[in-house]
Amino acid sequence: MNGNFTIAILVENNFGVLNRVTSMFRRRRFNIKCLTVSETESAEYSRITIIAEGSKADKKQLIDQLYKLPVVTAIKELSDSVAVTSELLLIKVKNDPETRPLVRDAAEAFGAKTVDYTRESVMMQMTGGTHRVDAFIDLMRDYGIIEICRTGVVSLERGSSTIRKEEM
Repeated sequence: MNGNFTIAILVENNFGVLNRVTSMFRRRRFNIKCLTVSETESAEYSRITIIAEGSKADKKQLIDQLYKLPVVTAIKELSDSVAVTSELLLIKVKNDPETRPLVRDAAEAFGAKTVDYTRESVMMQMTGGTHRVDAFIDLMRDYGIIEICRTGVVSLERGSSTIRKEEM
């Protein structure tokens, strides 16, 4: 059975590394649903967080193959029960006087902040888990979404554990 899974991959911060990692997903025919890349606490490494879809057996084979790449330092599978996960959404909706109070109430309920306001549109920013962001987008569809931009998921394991093998 196929399902979504989230993995964090610690890689050397070098040119072409992202292509090498994502090519592994392509060759294994995994659909990447979300991808986020950033430097870590050390400029030597980048952290790639990927949400993909696949079976448990295929996922295990993919992780085994990723470890064979010399640029990969560590891999950790992250689930909601062991990690804090969030993403950033910028959403621009029509600024219609009739629906303005409803948009404002929905934004307040979801913790979205107005970051731009014109006669034609209102742009809001919110952070939260993917399901919460999806729910806010679904609600805003009723008010005329003009444009959306999402960062993708960032995720860190709870507690003192890190993606690296050594202890802190």
